[in-house]
Amino acid sequence: MIMRDFRLPAHVQAFVLVLLMALMVQPVAAQNNKPAAGVRPDISYTVSMPRPYTHMLEVEMRVGRAGSGSVDLLMPVWTPGSYLVREFARHVQDFTAKDASGRELIWNKVNKNTWRIQTGGARDFKVSYSVYANELSVRTNELNDQHAFWNNAALLMYPNGQLSAPSTVRVLPPNGWKIATGLPEAPNQKNTFSAENFDILYDSPFEVSNFKVLSFEVKGIPHRIVIDGEGNYDPERMRRDVQKIVETEAALMGEIPYKDYTFILHLRSTGGGGLEHLNSTALGYPRFAFRPEQGYKGFLGLVAHEFFHLWNVKRIRPDALGPFDYTGENYTKLLWVAEGGTDYYANLVLRRAGLVTDKEYLAQLARSFQGLQNTPGRLEMSAEEASFDAWIKYYRTDENSVNSQISYYDKGAILCGLLDLEIRRRSRGAKSLDDVLRYLYTDFYKKGRNYTPEDFQRVAEQMAGGSLEQFFARYVRGREELDYNAPLEGVGLRLDTGRSTDAATARKAYLGADLGQEGERLTVRRVYAGGPAYDQGLNANDQVVALDNMRVNNEGFNARLAEKRPGDIIHLTLFRSDDLRTLDIKLGERTDGDYRILPVAQATPDQMRLYQDWLGTPYSTKQ
Repeated sequence: MIMRDFRLPAHVQAFVLVLLMALMVQPVAAQNNKPAAGVRPDISYTVSMPRPYTHMLEVEMRVGRAGSGSVDLLMPVWTPGSYLVREFARHVQDFTAKDASGRELIWNKVNKNTWRIQTGGARDFKVSYSVYANELSVRTNELNDQHAFWNNAALLMYPNGQLSAPSTVRVLPPNGWKIATGLPEAPNQKNTFSAENFDILYDSPFEVSNFKVLSFEVKGIPHRIVIDGEGNYDPERMRRDVQKIVETEAALMGEIPYKDYTFILHLRSTGGGGLEHLNSTALGYPRFAFRPEQGYKGFLGLVAHEFFHLWNVKRIRPDALGPFDYTGENYTKLLWVAEGGTDYYANLVLRRAGLVTDKEYLAQLARSFQGLQNTPGRLEMSAEEASFDAWIKYYRTDENSVNSQISYYDKGAILCGLLDLEIRRRSRGAKSLDDVLRYLYTDFYKKGRNYTPEDFQRVAEQMAGGSLEQFFARYVRGREELDYNAPLEGVGLRLDTGRSTDAATARKAYLGADLGQEGERLTVRRVYAGGPAYDQGLNANDQVVALDNMRVNNEGFNARLAEKRPGDIIHLTLFRSDDLRTLDIKLGERTDGDYRILPVAQATPDQMRLYQDWLGTPYSTKQ
């Protein structure tokens, strides 16, 4: 090819330069998957269930003003409040994409939870897909011929980079089914609900069924309990007591930060739990567990816990918990406050609401102390470590978990209780943990800020009127044994560990393992580190066939073990996998009985006053 030197006129050069710059910019805009500056995409969903018995929820998602080029749609991998990557995309099937005219668009999966749509210049498009929904929990989805329940994070995709965009959800229920959700209804659109952004959308589960409703008002604000399933509950008592919980917690925090509230309650033969949301909660409870009385109080504790979350977690937010990254783990060291602190207040609120007595409350508190002290993992993992590692440990426990970790719920509740008592003692009752939470609500949530571990300690010290560094260093960040009695003494109480002063009655044989009956098999479920069984070779999952050459079941094993004395040697015959083995174990000694919280010998007026401020009832020497 022969090339000749020539120059374009100046005006032609300028035109070519502008054209080249436009061509260079276009791919970048497409790559960013964003509409023109200042223009939000128009996002709407339709959720239908034409054949409920197939467990398939059908989703149609429409995206308008999407921008040119490609658009990535993402399915969250987890839902806030449940700290485990659950891979919701695994339930998606039958994905299709079309433009406004119905033309098929090219798409491909670029990773486990991302679908890339080639819009071909289309500004508006829609995708359709199905989600298999056959797992009823507070964090997943279920559809059958009786009802539909779903979490939007486990059902609805979002356009990459558009978490702040508003959206609407239209629900097409089977005939006769009603719809319950915390989302507000969209104006003049039947069965359609709107969300300001995706954090709110993903925070608002749906129940669609022929549910029952119990309603009440607190401070003129409507509340409803939506009940799916039958059970042995007393509806009027439930309505009255849940209202008491709402009133007590609202009085504690000072205001109600929502326009309405929905409790979604599923009653089934087994299972349970709860998941908090901004103006709703999803609850599960065994349908026949409302009687005897202890079961009913367990239900009230669940309600009190999840409802208190609307302040502690949903608004008083730890550092990493919102705005959320829905594509992976959101790490925080503060779950011991977010979950454990909420657990502490759940029990305390039942006392302050008059739904349990102070004697019942203190008995529960003593049991929680004993439960922690019976967990060898308390010396291996701190409260902050348990919070941070929730993503890999809390929902994946095994037979060794009792030896290697603690629950940020259990230890967190105890720590918050001890911290509350310490603040009350130091401030002579002028301040408490209530004031810490109210301060965080006013000075952090209302100013659009999340709080850090350092913030929490600083505010607690501000209320206590001095340094709490030793408490946080030893018990929160560290793994030292807790000092229960120093905080309890401030309210005129002491911890009795049940250790008998009578040497003859104190000595009890101790194996250090939990066994359970599974049909004809007596199986070792866990072995406690530092105990005789652990140190002498008994393993979890061993099948015990005989004790001292005599066949035993669980009842017989425990009865014969109770006859033994410390230092006795027991002869076990067992299967380990398929191998028959024998094992001799020298029993240890346990001197602890049941923990109790009792009055001190002579309570002072200050101790009695702090007790009443704490539990909302006069101090009594008869605990």
